[in-house]
Formats: sequence, structure tokens, C-alpha cells
Amino acid sequence: MADPAMSVTPYWELAFDADGDPAGRLRDRLLAGVSDRKVRDLIVFAHGWNTDRSGANRLYDRFLAPIPRLAPSARIGYVGVLWPAMRFSDEPIPDLPRAVAAEAPPRPALDKDTRHALLETFPGRAVLVDQIARLLEQQPPEEGELEEFGRLVRLLVEVVPPGPQALFAADTVAEGLPQSEPELVAGSAARACEEFARALAGLEASGAQRGFRLPNPWDGAHELLRQATYYAMKRRAGTVGERGLGRVVGQLAKAAPGVRVHLVGHSFGARLVSFALRGLPEGVRTVKSVTLLQGAFSHYAFAARLPHDARAGGVLQGQQNRVDGPLVCCHSRHDSALGTMYPLASRMAGDSRSVTGLDLGRALGAKWGAIGYGGIRAVPGTRAYTLAEALRAELPGSGCVNVDATAVVRRGGPPAGAHSDILHEELARLVLAAGRIR
Repeated sequence: MADPAMSVTPYWELAFDADGDPAGRLRDRLLAGVSDRKVRDLIVFAHGWNTDRSGANRLYDRFLAPIPRLAPSARIGYVGVLWPAMRFSDEPIPDLPRAVAAEAPPRPALDKDTRHALLETFPGRAVLVDQIARLLEQQPPEEGELEEFGRLVRLLVEVVPPGPQALFAADTVAEGLPQSEPELVAGSAARACEEFARALAGLEASGAQRGFRLPNPWDGAHELLRQATYYAMKRRAGTVGERGLGRVVGQLAKAAPGVRVHLVGHSFGARLVSFALRGLPEGVRTVKSVTLLQGAFSHYAFAARLPHDARAGGVLQGQQNRVDGPLVCCHSRHDSALGTMYPLASRMAGDSRSVTGLDLGRALGAKWGAIGYGGIRAVPGTRAYTLAEALRAELPGSGCVNVDATAVVRRGGPPAGAHSDILHEELARLVLAAGRIR
């Protein structure tokens, strides 16, 4: 595997499989190279939506490019985390070329790139992918076909025993037991598809996309597939973070004890680096900052107690204390993937009330609201800034910090909105500020 051409150096790749097992050769190169290159600050970035090495490295190349100019005297090294995630190609990625952010055909049919991504992400399930693609293309009018679609999606994303991924699905714990993720297709798949279709129609109308049209439940079926695969990525992100990256950071602390580690994650990559804190060996204090960019997990994940259930808390409660510095959460109200679709998908199984464009305010304050839309919640002492304020101020030396990045994270159409609009120098500056890298 040839080294990627990157805008920053020294740069290392760190790859994991779906169960968090690292590629040993890449890990060993990192552990040896950090000392050899006399790195003082190591920025470790985890993607959330790329399905292949080239796409992930293009993200890292563009995001990290300003940093050598912004901190010319710092001895910085860079790590790009590669893990088996995927994105749907109808989610445009601002500022990346068409080869990475390709235009997709009109919903609900699957384009060839998304179909390929599903085959790569869920190996051994080609027959299921073919059946799902056929139904999305044909759009049979019978309600029973939507129910069959839901059954196929459930089979596609289910965890195959005896792997560890089922242990990493929860965002909260109640009386010591994890609350499992919502089963999007456990109930009526037809009703779920109709809910998603109405929400999509509302987003398109508000964004002046395509003009008014009656919601097509098969558009909702496409979204049901997207959300179900995202929950599978949610499980993987937690697994790779705790069982993979956390352990490697612990090994790095032994190999290069003077290195200051700064974890950065986008979308489910934010979940990955957060779960890496749970995987740190006891006593390791080398993580000096964590920066979460549009994190796709619960805004209560770090809470000791949930406002609506005093018996329950976040699955990451107290993990911010494993950071010898601040845990910074960037959020934007333009992120419709997290502001509309995430709470709708998360509530659908356990709440019979409709959540559509007419009552999104209630959805955003619900149990399963996303950290990348409204920031960290129910953690006492959390500080809040706008992005401009955060870049002017001296950030706190510890604890949780919410940064409203709406001013720059704002571009993108439905269904994802600005979820992937993170290639901004201001956000690179925030990483430096969080880690006090000068």
C-alpha cells in the first residue's frame, strides 16, 4: 500500500477492521515513527462517512492543510484513522471534488456507488443488497412490499454473532444496563417510510428543492435504509474507538510518553474518538484535547443523569475527565442530518407520536437529540461559545465546551444539510486552540 500524497507531514495511517482490530504494520510504523520524527503534538483524525481510503485521505488532506501555516513552530504529526464506514453518494460534500462527492440519481433508486458501498460495508450480503435495490427501483405500490423492504433492511444491518459490536450500540445506560438503539424496522416499516417521506418533503420545501410534491413513501424507504446503515456504523464506531483506537493511544503513551495526543472526529468519527477515551488504559493522560465535528450521537452521552430519567445516564459519563484538556463539541443548526433525520429515526420505535417538520422543536429536545446539532447537554459546568468567541478566547483547560459553528457549517442540501461542511480553516484553528498547540 503506497503512502498517500498529503498536504502535511509526517503523516501516518491507522486502520481498523469492524471489530476494532488494528492493521499491525501501520500501527507499528506509527509507534516507531512518532519518536523517530520527534513529534510533540499528534493530531489524530477519524472520518465518519467515507467508505474507502482515498476518500478519507482527501478529507484529512484538505482539513489539515492550513495547520502548518497556523502553527509553524510546533512539532506536529498527523494520523488519519481508517475504519469500515460508508456514506450515501447523494450526500454532497462541500469542497471535495465530484469523484468523492458524486451526484446521485433521483431518489429512491440506489446509484452504483452507494450500491458498491453497501456491498463493501456488509460483506457476504450481496443477495440482500440486490433485493433492496430492486424494490427501490420498482417502487411497488402495495404496502406489503414496504414491509418486506423493512425486513430486508433489518437482515442487512443486524450484527452477526459472536462479534463484539452489539455491546457498543447504546448512548445511555439505565440501572447498569445499556439502552439498546431503536429498532427502526421493528414496527411497521410502511409507517416508518411515510414518516421519513414527510420529513424529507418538509426539508425540500424549506430549502426550495424540486418544488412542492406529494411525499412518496419509497423516498422514505430510501431514508429508512440510510438510517439503518447509520445505526450499524454507530455500533462500529464505538467498537473501533474503545477496542481499537483507545488501546493504540495507550500503546503510544508507552512508546512515546512525551507526545501530546489530540483526537478529532467528524460525524460517527466523533463517536469513535469519544469511545476511545473508554478504551484508554488506566493512568494514561496523554490525550490533551478532543474536538468533535458534527458528532452523530446522543447529546446526553456524557451526562451523569438524564433530565427525563434520573435512573439513567450517558454511556460516556465522566469520560471527559480522561482528557487532560477540554472536550470541544462543534454543532450547527444547519445540520439537517442531525437536526431532523437523527431524532426522527431515533424516536420512531419508541414513540407513537408523529415527528414531522411541523413539530421539530420538540424532536430536537427529545431523548435522542444529536450532539452535533445542539451540543452537549446535562453536563454541569459545560461552557458555551460561538466559533468566533472560541477563536478569540482562551478555551477552558478541562471539561466540556460547546462551540456553535453555525456561521461556517452551513452549506448542503437535503437530506444531510451542512453535516459534512467541515472543510474550514476556522475549524482547524479550533483544533489548535483546544490543544494549545502553538
